[in-house]
Amino acid sequence: MNKEDYLNGQVLLIDKPLEWTSFQAVNKIRWHIKQKFGLKKIKVGHAGTLDPLATGLLIICTGKETKNIATYQGQIKEYTGTFTIGATTPSYDLETAVNERFATDHITGKILTKATQKFIGEIDQKPPIFSAIKKDGKRLYELARKGETTEIATRKVSISEFELTKTTLPEIDFRVVCSKGTYIRSLAYDYGLSVNSGAHLSSLRRTKIGEFSVDNSLSIDNFIKKLELD
Repeated sequence: MNKEDYLNGQVLLIDKPLEWTSFQAVNKIRWHIKQKFGLKKIKVGHAGTLDPLATGLLIICTGKETKNIATYQGQIKEYTGTFTIGATTPSYDLETAVNERFATDHITGKILTKATQKFIGEIDQKPPIFSAIKKDGKRLYELARKGETTEIATRKVSISEFELTKTTLPEIDFRVVCSKGTYIRSLAYDYGLSVNSGAHLSSLRRTKIGEFSVDNSLSIDNFIKKLELD
């Protein structure tokens, strides 16, 4: 592809690496496109944030295609990952340390499978306090990291598929197909409550956004190599 291709608009499928923010991925790709073609500026943005501790599909738009970011953001998403049963964390994932432990002796495979059905369809979900949602002009995670508490309203989200793919307690592997705005960390927390225990998200990978699949994505390094060869 040439300079005009990127300026007129491209949809790049990137496999975001672990511990990178979505913002860092966008910045890296923008910098290399600018360097390659000697551009002073070019619009580059992503269509849906992935947490630093998540990997997987990140849709990145360039040039005029950035106008369509909202369309991609609104599409159905698929995730795979792991819940760890028997412990919770304030962030609902591994960003923070375990703050409480719970019994798991009563948990059976039947209980775990039956609990997934409670989350199918439209549900009310409370986002994690460690999230990028803004309240009174500040992001919730900024308040959370200062130890400040705030009331968070629930929101309607939709889960069309939720299945357990492997169970080796305390770990449970899962696959979820859900709407925009669904927090898988909150699903982990709520799922733990639903089996009379606790849970947190210990790994997460976004595998699909609409018809786009991570199977067709490139790592950031491979995208840069391809860019340099074009």
